Amino acid sequence: MTRHPVLPAGDGRDARRRMLALDQRHLSGPFDIIGDLHGCFNELNALLATLGYTRDDRAIWRSPTGRLPVFVGDLVDRGPASVAVVDLVMRMVDNGAAGCVAGNHDLKAERYLGGEALPLLYGLDTTVAEFDAESAETRDRARAFLGALPGHYRFDDGRLVVAHTGLPEPLHGVDTPDVRDLAANGTHGDGVDPRDVDTRHPWIADYTGAAHVVYGHTPVLEATWRNRTIGIDTGCVFGWRLTALRWPEATLVSVPAERIYATRRRPFLPEPGTVPSR
Repeated sequence: MTRHPVLPAGDGRDARRRMLALDQRHLSGPFDIIGDLHGCFNELNALLATLGYTRDDRAIWRSPTGRLPVFVGDLVDRGPASVAVVDLVMRMVDNGAAGCVAGNHDLKAERYLGGEALPLLYGLDTTVAEFDAESAETRDRARAFLGALPGHYRFDDGRLVVAHTGLPEPLHGVDTPDVRDLAANGTHGDGVDPRDVDTRHPWIADYTGAAHVVYGHTPVLEATWRNRTIGIDTGCVFGWRLTALRWPEATLVSVPAERIYATRRRPFLPEPGTVPSR
């Protein structure tokens, strides 16, 4: 497999433009795909250190072996440090040291920062409180960054797709606002159990695509492959773990949450065949 180096750092503009493009099929890895952060800044730093990354003189994490971290979205809400998470991920993307796709919480934060009146639900209140204490410049930079995130990535000659809620195969590589919205928000409604992978990601049951699809969005106790798909949101903000999938190795690396930052009305649903462990 041909390895492509991480994009070089520069003034940030060209690196950001490249890493915010959906089509990254020319990049074959190696990657570390990181699950939903939800403001868990300390755990993010701990995971990157565990993965072997080191900070450069601008406090940007970089891999000495050329690995590229890719975030599955939901940088904000519920946790203690959404502003710090957005700032770090933004600076990494701007310098070609990471990729990131949009999550549903990120898009709501972008709308709020753009002046839209939204109900402060599902942890948005924590993000609003943080950003309201920041300068207008900080809020504007965050809004522009979150608003520019792609809905999904195609990597490794199309063998790997990363999207916050995943995507069925016919939509891989489709770059439209509707597909971006679907990739970030997925299926929702009164009949959808937010704990249940099958109802939140109904495309998985019949998925037979050639690409492996890595997603987040629905917290699970254990990240488990199913039909070439895997969900890696292991509920860090709820006191569980922050997980990365290493590609092409297909191995998992996790760090424990420092504490429970948010609670759920109902417990996680374990994936079929898994035994909860910590």
